[in-house]
Amino acid sequence: MTSKVAVVAVGGNSLIKDPKRQTVPDQRDAAAETCVHIASMIERGWHVVLTHGNGPQVGFILRRSELSMHELHEVPLDACGADSQGALGYMLQQLLYNEFQRRGIQKRAVTVVTQVLVDRDDPAFKRPTKPIGSFMDEATARQRHEQLGWDIMEDAGRGWRRVIASPIPQKILEQEAIQTLIEKDFLVIGVGGGGIPVVQDAEGNLIGAAAVIDKDHASSLLAGGIGADLFVISTGVEQVALNFGKPNQVNVSRMTVAEAKQYIAEGHFKPGSMLPKIQAAIAFLEKGGKQALITNPQNIERALDGKTGTLIVP
Repeated sequence: MTSKVAVVAVGGNSLIKDPKRQTVPDQRDAAAETCVHIASMIERGWHVVLTHGNGPQVGFILRRSELSMHELHEVPLDACGADSQGALGYMLQQLLYNEFQRRGIQKRAVTVVTQVLVDRDDPAFKRPTKPIGSFMDEATARQRHEQLGWDIMEDAGRGWRRVIASPIPQKILEQEAIQTLIEKDFLVIGVGGGGIPVVQDAEGNLIGAAAVIDKDHASSLLAGGIGADLFVISTGVEQVALNFGKPNQVNVSRMTVAEAKQYIAEGHFKPGSMLPKIQAAIAFLEKGGKQALITNPQNIERALDGKTGTLIVP
């Protein structure tokens, strides 16, 4: 029994198995599998803080808002993030409750709707690059640009989409509450979707921002802030690979921060895919973290035993 703290970041896409299984019940089934592995970590003696992505889920909320614009008001992006935090948190804490009941684990999960402070002068607000929401034809996209002020871009030949800023997270505003709940032996679900981005106005008041924060970077910031012993990034692959998808692909079981930086410089990790995960792991370790681990949900226990996954160390 270790009684150490682990922050486990689960991707929002991992709750959607394939395009034919996207409904809320489908997501619940996928989330239940992840909760089995989280419960196993609890049985090993870990205190767990569970964070999660919300990209597809926020996209669904935005699409519903777009389809009902003729009848209802548009849902602001920060509210979409809050909606997804609450809904996914509810799902996860209920599934964890059930799994704990099955195993006889005396523990409860609780969701903290989490705000993350970003700099209102972050350069990302002037150069939005993060595609969100549904695909549109060019005419519709330009109409939304004129009428609603959306920034738009063509997305890899698949159509036009709205793009928004992805600023760097500065501070987890509910960090103290999360720390207190950990000390009270709760499993905390927080920083959903990277947290709800907020900025401060001239008087210091908080205002929601039309932006999204990278889930792994926000989770790394939280892990460092609470002094976590381990930062786990649960993703779609069992191990990090060099030359991914090529005939000379090589999986990596262990790397140092220096080696990770070298692999980044050599172009092994793609933006929007593995690159932000490696960068988040590096940030955690450079701020005093001990270990970061990247693997897929079904292999978390084996990775903790050193049998698979990619371990990153200072």
